[in-house]
Amino acid sequence: MDEKAKKTALRMIPYGLYVLTSRSSEGAAAATVNWVTQASFEPPLVVVAVKTDSRIYGVLRSSGAFALNFLGKDQGEVAYAFFKPVESDERQIGGHEYDVGTTGSPILRAAPAFVECRVTDVVERGDHAVVVGEVVEAGVRREPEGRPDEAILWLKDLGPKIFYGG
Repeated sequence: MDEKAKKTALRMIPYGLYVLTSRSSEGAAAATVNWVTQASFEPPLVVVAVKTDSRIYGVLRSSGAFALNFLGKDQGEVAYAFFKPVESDERQIGGHEYDVGTTGSPILRAAPAFVECRVTDVVERGDHAVVVGEVVEAGVRREPEGRPDEAILWLKDLGPKIFYGG
């Protein structure tokens, strides 16, 4: 396979940026993720790919639940805050205040929207696991102007030299 062509082609896939959160007896964990998609209308399912050697993956597996916190166009600094492991307490994670959602997952107060999910399936292949979650709660804190998908932060919004994948 032509490695350069593979890398270029895979980098053409557009990615939004989200903060994945979960909480178990091990505490709260969060990470910026971008391999996310809706997979079903009924029941409402989302799919997220999570690095299997990450703390968030262990916490998510233990809790059986997670939240996807959607980021607005102006929240690049929030995405950057969760690129690396972060500390948490009962009020903040990575320096950002949160509320506890119905699944027990942290819901970032700054997030314009979120969905909470119960894990239904996990497929471990390669360096990431594909986690399927059924949406059990959702909230919008800041109504988007225009198309909802134009209100979220995309990976490309962080600049021309920021890539993930390929």
